[in-house]
This record gives sequence, C-alpha cells and structure tokens, in this order.
Amino acid sequence: MATPLGWSQGGSGSVCLAFDQLRDVIESQEELIHQLRNVMVLQDENFVSKEEFQAVEKKLVEEKAAHAKTKVLLAKEEEKLQFALGEVEVLSKQLEQEKLAFEKALSSVKSRALQESSKKDQLITKCNEIESHIIKQEDILNGKENEIKELQQVISQQKQIFRNHMSDYRIQKQQENYMAQVLDQKHKKASGTLQARSHQRPREK
Repeated sequence: MATPLGWSQGGSGSVCLAFDQLRDVIESQEELIHQLRNVMVLQDENFVSKEEFQAVEKKLVEEKAAHAKTKVLLAKEEEKLQFALGEVEVLSKQLEQEKLAFEKALSSVKSRALQESSKKDQLITKCNEIESHIIKQEDILNGKENEIKELQQVISQQKQIFRNHMSDYRIQKQQENYMAQVLDQKHKKASGTLQARSHQRPREK
C-alpha cells in the first residue's frame, strides 16, 4: 500500500503524535495571545511608549499569523488522520474477509483430507480382502493342479498298461493267425494228398 502524501511510514501512530504536538502548540499560542491581550489591556490602563506598543502589536500579529498557520497544519493532519483511519478500517475488513476465506478453505481441505483418509482405509481393507481371496484361490488352484498331476500320472499308467495289453493282444493275435495259417496249410495239404490218392486207385484196377 502506498504511503499517503505527507504521512511517514510510522503509520497512524506517527500521525496521532504529530496531531497531539500541533494541538499543544495551538494551546500554547492561544495562551500567549491571551497574555498579550492582557498586556495590551494593562498598557491601555498604564501609559506606555509608542515603540513598546508597536512591538507588542507586531508580536501579536505574528502570533496570530503563526496561530492561523498552525490551524491549517492541524486541519491537514486531521485530514491525514481520517484518511489513515479509513485505510485501516478497509484493511481490517479485507483482513477479516481473507481470514474467513482461509478458515473456510482450511475447513474444506480438512474435510477432504478426512474423506480421502476414509477412502484410503476402505481401499486398503478391500485390497486386503481381495488379496486374501486370491491367496485362497491360489491354494485351491494348487490343490487342483496337484489332483490333475495325480490324474495325469494315473492316466499315463493306465495308457502304459493299455499299450502293454494291446501289445500282448497283437502278439497273441499274430500267433493265433499264424497257427491258423499253419493249420489251414496242413489241412489243404492233407486234402490234396487224399484227392491225389483217390484218383490213383481207379487207375490201378
């Protein structure tokens, strides 16, 4: 804020001090004027020389001029004081408004902080629940994986047993086919021999 013309940085305190000093000066001047008037009255009553009267009259005029000048300065100082008091009042109102705005903003920030803290706690609780659920699901999946591995081992064993059985079955089948072929060949050979003998007997007669 700019300093008013004629008003020092001391603020309203300096203005009030100058105002009091000027008022003291005026009171002193008024007292001196009063004394001079009394002197003039006494001079009227008592004979004085012209030089003394003119000197007293000149001094009275000077004191009146100084008194008028002091009154003008006092009026200016009073105007400065009123201006300073007005500025102080305006600044006080602005400060009060800023204080209220700050308190309102601070209250809003605290409220948001509490809400965010509550949300944070809720999120932490929810994350812990999800993490616990995931751990349980992982345990279930691990158990299922172990069951699957065991089943795979059983299936592998069953397949191996089945392959062994199929291999034995093929061997047995091959053996049976081979025996059937051998028997069939023997049967055919025996039938051919019998037919040949039956053809040879009539020729011998």
